[in-house]
Amino acid sequence: MSSKQGGKAKPLKQPKVDKKEYDENDLENIKKKREEEKALKELRAKAQKGALGGAGLKKSGKK
Repeated sequence: MSSKQGGKAKPLKQPKVDKKEYDENDLENIKKKREEEKALKELRAKAQKGALGGAGLKKSGKK
């Protein structure tokens, strides 16, 4: 083994990505999708807060 093969390997270079041009319909769809994702995040946050109130599994006490 030569000394050049030791150590960390360099990551492969990624090809450059061209910027996409969007028309009005694409921009509207992207905006709508972001708003839906934001609403879902808010609902999840509210659901998490509600679950912390002690509404978990209850044991019946029977053996």
